[in-house]
Amino acid sequence: MPRVKKGAAVRRAKKRELKLARGFRGARRNQWRLATEAVRHAEVNAFAGRKQRKGQLRSLWILRLNAACRARGLRYSQLVNGCKKANIGLNRKMLSEIAIADPQGFDAIFQEVKAALA
Repeated sequence: MPRVKKGAAVRRAKKRELKLARGFRGARRNQWRLATEAVRHAEVNAFAGRKQRKGQLRSLWILRLNAACRARGLRYSQLVNGCKKANIGLNRKMLSEIAIADPQGFDAIFQEVKAALA
């Protein structure tokens, strides 16, 4: 069986890996073995980060809603309970956007929530 040389394939693999490692510091940028390991770790962290971002955004929406509610005399938990009782099907993202962009609209929703709680 003849000897197989993988020159072109290995060169392509190295170039692909080193291109992903651009911007890393030190030898992790230009040494293939270190770059491969660094890129693998970076991909794992990027995957986890995409999942964590969703929870962080939810926390931000809750924080904004809590601030808007407390300015009007309720707590966040009371707002959510009132929304369920008043059959307001808006999620936290939409409620926080309304609270920021359209305070009068949020006031209208808030009055419905207060009426449902009373």
